[in-house]
Amino acid sequence: MRNEIIAPEIFLTWVAARTHTIRIGHGVVCMPFHFNHPVRVAERAAMLDLLSGGRVDLGAGRGGTEQETSLCGVDRDRTTQEVEEALRIIGAAWQRDELEYHGELIDIDPHPILPRPRQTPHPPLFLACSRAETLVQAAELGVGALVMGFAGPESIASMRAVYDAALARRDGGRFVSTAVNDHFSVLCPTIVLDDREQARRIGTRGQRFFAQSIGHWYGGAGVPDEAVVDGADETAEMRRAAEQVVARLHELDIPVKPTSTATFNADHAYGTADDAIAYVERLRAAGADEIMCLIQMGTVPQEACLETLRQWGEKVIPHFRTA
Repeated sequence: MRNEIIAPEIFLTWVAARTHTIRIGHGVVCMPFHFNHPVRVAERAAMLDLLSGGRVDLGAGRGGTEQETSLCGVDRDRTTQEVEEALRIIGAAWQRDELEYHGELIDIDPHPILPRPRQTPHPPLFLACSRAETLVQAAELGVGALVMGFAGPESIASMRAVYDAALARRDGGRFVSTAVNDHFSVLCPTIVLDDREQARRIGTRGQRFFAQSIGHWYGGAGVPDEAVVDGADETAEMRRAAEQVVARLHELDIPVKPTSTATFNADHAYGTADDAIAYVERLRAAGADEIMCLIQMGTVPQEACLETLRQWGEKVIPHFRTA
């Protein structure tokens, strides 16, 4: 289980107290120093690892929108470097009795860092990856890749090839820890119901809101449309929304790349449990080691979220455990 919510440690502690076997993943902690001091991240994640009995994965990200960075005074030009340095500090803090770090961007005098995590030597580290450059960075740092999967399995296969090529040519000189993680984790938008068409309608509508939100905060597009219209052709509405984003980017003189409309691709795990199984098989064939389900997308009703979780737990996951 991964999260993208406010105050994630509080939510994930609640989850840890009510579960016994599922992995609990930060997907992601914003690592630039003005968002979170690296040592504080290490301490909080270690405590969560202890409370969960050693079930934590820690994902790192930049939080690079102007809305996010302006709140905390983050230097947007330094976010990539600060994320890498934060991962180095966290990897060191979890493996030494006393941390001392002197890097290009931050200095830390000798300090004991407590608590220590349950997992040995520490929880797996991941990096959010949406570009080829970030995939190469993750491979060279020796951390897993958390990959946005909106563009579909073919795009995932291409991203996996970039990651694998970087794994093959790295020499270990940039590793952030002695514990290397080469796990490739892929996002999977999904709504699963007994009624296939209803699931597709709800999922596509929710994804359109999600995609419009990303376009608004990252590309200057308009405010997301929150209205839910019964009987609307959501596939057509998705196409229109993508066209509006492209038009807005042209107005702002922002280059339109293939990634600009990737979030508007509606070919995902929407439908019955069998549809979800078939889509996950495609992601697995494309190179996914792990699937991260994206269910709650703005306009998706709570009952559809809960039913999707139930169907994944009772039908989708068991299929892959026995396959």
